[in-house]
Amino acid sequence: MAWHNENQIGSHKFRCGYCGNIVATDRGFFDKNGSSKAYPCPHCSKLSFFDESGNQTPGVAPGNDVGHLPKELGSIYNEARRCVSVNAFTASVLVCRKLLMHIAVEQKAEPGKSFIFYVEYLASSGFVPPNGKGWVDHIRKKGNEATHEIVLMSAEDANELLAFFEMLLKFIYEFPARVPIN
Repeated sequence: MAWHNENQIGSHKFRCGYCGNIVATDRGFFDKNGSSKAYPCPHCSKLSFFDESGNQTPGVAPGNDVGHLPKELGSIYNEARRCVSVNAFTASVLVCRKLLMHIAVEQKAEPGKSFIFYVEYLASSGFVPPNGKGWVDHIRKKGNEATHEIVLMSAEDANELLAFFEMLLKFIYEFPARVPIN
């Protein structure tokens, strides 16, 4: 798709908030003051906007895709990532809490149990790496805080949990699928 009235506005490198590719372009649009700019992604053609402070809209989802995830888990994980891309940090933490429950049930835990049951199930069944029980407990505490208290979660809270979930999902799903077990 070609945008009308594109101008040469100075080269800019960015990660597209839509397709996730790292791109660069010198073509785009600017507001009448020249303080805000919009760059079409050379890969997907969608516009990314940058304000005078350099803040990007849409933002970029943190973390990386994880291979070999069941469809539902992939959807929930990516939902938590997208929440961060729009500064919905409390929502991301709540989705991470839900993701932990879904992982446990996907790994044969009985549905309809309490959240602590799922935490304990993952830890006692070997799905949490060595020394990872503290992280699962941290997710439980942050999730409880976001659910039961009148507090807002920060970008740091959400990014920290997503980093752990990326590792956990790779540990449970992606890495075992890479090397077939005989």
